[in-house]
Amino acid sequence: MDFDQLETFLEVARLSSFSRAAEKRFRTQPAISSQIRSLEEEVGAKLLDRSGGKVSITASGKIFQKYAEDALDSRKAAIIAIAETERVPRGEIIVGANEGTCLHVLPEVFAEFKKQYPDVAVNVKRADYGKVLESVIDNTVDFGVVSLPVTDNRLTVVLIHRDELVVIAPPQHPLAKLKAVTLADVTQYPLVVPKAGHTRDSLENLFNERRLKARYSMELDSSELLKRFVAVDVGVGFIARSNVIEDVKADVLRAMSISDAQIRRDLALVFRKDKALSRAALAFIDIAVKIKTADAAAPGSR
Repeated sequence: MDFDQLETFLEVARLSSFSRAAEKRFRTQPAISSQIRSLEEEVGAKLLDRSGGKVSITASGKIFQKYAEDALDSRKAAIIAIAETERVPRGEIIVGANEGTCLHVLPEVFAEFKKQYPDVAVNVKRADYGKVLESVIDNTVDFGVVSLPVTDNRLTVVLIHRDELVVIAPPQHPLAKLKAVTLADVTQYPLVVPKAGHTRDSLENLFNERRLKARYSMELDSSELLKRFVAVDVGVGFIARSNVIEDVKADVLRAMSISDAQIRRDLALVFRKDKALSRAALAFIDIAVKIKTADAAAPGSR
């Protein structure tokens, strides 16, 4: 029995699927099945029930699951404790964030962190707001980077980046010649919007409050796709200002402030209040706060 087998077992148990676990673990399905068989032979019990159309965990599997989780937690704690005695961050940090944050907010933070702590591995898990918070709660990431507000009282919230929502359109669009637009101006045109999440919820609430009828041209789950479709004039979009800086500089898109509403898109690092953060994780938080605070104070950052 080894740690790799334990991680595979926990992944299959969590996903209730050998095929999905194989994708997550970058293995073939037969390789995953072989690991589980070896475990079951060693412990002398069936851990997963493969009958029917879905994989389920057996009573023995539930007992084994707790010991497997404890074993992996103990391994991680041992590595961290040894690194702490050397006073040098080592090991690995796992960060959860959405696509836009990974591409436009965190790269310089990751670069500076790796420059200062090259021996620490950085693993980034891209997911939407809800999945990031879920990963923080279930301890599959060390911390997440999400937009505020965060209302879960189990989490510590550290503001690292101030931002706001802006309207984007291609340079030839009638709205593009304006510095600021109203929500009523925007709803005169087809809209390209996120499928779900904070931005979509905020827009829906504002449209309802103002009794504005929005026409959705496309609903997308990618901020990069949203920008691309706006650029070819499929519709007008809404996006965090920091996510469109380079596109505006390249004259691919124009960004306009919303004159009759302010929709904040401030970002925060979040982690469990009961989590003892490693020296590496604390160092990452410190670097993120310093870099993003400096960015916000720089001339022309807004």
